[in-house]
Amino acid sequence: MQPASQNSLQQPPSNLGRLGESYAVSYLSRHHFVILARNFRAGHGEIDIVANDHDTLVFVEVKTRSTLSFGSPQSAVTPMKLREIIKTAQYYMLTHPGKPMQVRIDVIAILVDADTGSVRSLEHIPNVS
Repeated sequence: MQPASQNSLQQPPSNLGRLGESYAVSYLSRHHFVILARNFRAGHGEIDIVANDHDTLVFVEVKTRSTLSFGSPQSAVTPMKLREIIKTAQYYMLTHPGKPMQVRIDVIAILVDADTGSVRSLEHIPNVS
């Protein structure tokens, strides 16, 4: 994985999120997931990554942090956030027929080095729902 420039981490948090999503896509691809969509939006919800894992449709929430001052990345996936993901995933399945019926929600929690943008840790947590 290529480190980001220091300036990219001094930008608004959305840039940090995009960096994390790029790392997550690379990780998933290396683990033989087929990426179907990124940043799928419906109503007020968004799913960071939609992918196939063999015969399972996977909705991936990516949380990226450069510090643990506000808690771990995965702690940001609250019950309310999970409900939003589930509603958006249901809409995705309605608008994309023919996808696998087996479904799960995964979280990828990433901690990046604030100076270099390189990954300090990446944790893939399958089936959080």
